[in-house]
Amino acid sequence: MKKKQMSLSNRVFHIFNTVFWIGIMLIILYPLYLVCIASISDPDAIVRGEVIWHPVDISLIGYRYILQYKELWTSYANSLFYTFSSVVISIFVTLCAAYALSRPGFAGKGVINFFFVFTMFFNGGLIPTFLVMRDIGMYNTRLVLILMGCVSVWNLMVARTYIQNSIPEDLYEAAMLDGATHFQYFGKAVLPLSKTIIAVLAVYYGVAKWNDYFTGLVYIRDRALLPLQTVLREILATSQVDTSGDYMMSMADSAASMQEALRIANVAKYCIIVVATGPVVILYAFMQKYFEKGVMIGSLKG
Repeated sequence: MKKKQMSLSNRVFHIFNTVFWIGIMLIILYPLYLVCIASISDPDAIVRGEVIWHPVDISLIGYRYILQYKELWTSYANSLFYTFSSVVISIFVTLCAAYALSRPGFAGKGVINFFFVFTMFFNGGLIPTFLVMRDIGMYNTRLVLILMGCVSVWNLMVARTYIQNSIPEDLYEAAMLDGATHFQYFGKAVLPLSKTIIAVLAVYYGVAKWNDYFTGLVYIRDRALLPLQTVLREILATSQVDTSGDYMMSMADSAASMQEALRIANVAKYCIIVVATGPVVILYAFMQKYFEKGVMIGSLKG
């Protein structure tokens, strides 16, 4: 069968489209590449603006010094714990709610759905939320970092649509005829058939929780409980505008002088960014094969 030739206008469009998206990809990837090469470059070369396309005078001094910063690794372990705990709870609660809202015979579904959607557009504000967290005893505890923002209404709607479109109603009827309860059907049928959407939710919730610095900034007073992103924000701010912060002083203790500490801080902030993004990249790499399928199915209108 003879291959149909593309018209000139189609060829021009495909060439332009390819060049355009390659340009967009480079714009997105270059800042990530710059951070990576700056993290292994000489601090003086970074200050002089010589690190643009490749590492200059390769040095691991930044990584060596952040390994000595104990609070960074404490906060790193905290973030791993908060993220894992929060993702497990968030997925379970989201799927439970999505299953209930997907049932056609669920009385009051419209009212409950309205209350869920209402919270997407309106909230009580920071001060009322802070007062509530304090009054129920969650202020300055690990629970506030695990449970705050535990359920995303958008993710709930995606999960509900997935269950409605991907799990046939005939399976529910068969399970009911065999005497299964809703809890048995949910645990033995819905969850095993929802691996794709679980992977999508794990990525969404995991990235959001890992990148959350604001909750720790507002609700945590004990520095031993701080998540990584809050500490990272302090380090980046301190290295740029303040030479008297805890991070700079800790570096000065092991460096020859404050000037040397400032020099090291120029490269250490890039090293910290590389280390901090590692878990998110690994999470997406493992979930990638499920991610696109789950997003597409969950985004279809049921």
